[in-house]
Amino acid sequence: MAEDVKKEGIVARATKSFKATKSELKKVVWPTRKQLVNNTVIVIAAILVVGLVIFGLDSLFSTIAGFVLGR
Repeated sequence: MAEDVKKEGIVARATKSFKATKSELKKVVWPTRKQLVNNTVIVIAAILVVGLVIFGLDSLFSTIAGFVLGR
């Protein structure tokens, strides 16, 4: 019967989960400091470029809408 199987307690499940997580983190290849800084600079530059493009398009479309609507 299914009731014969004893359920694990919350502490046992948490311990098993913690051990599995710790085991997986040992497999991670972490970036070097130089790689981390380089990737961070690239991401920030990309965000700034996209932000400027969106700002430019918004300004352009607002100006066009102002002319069309006579404002």
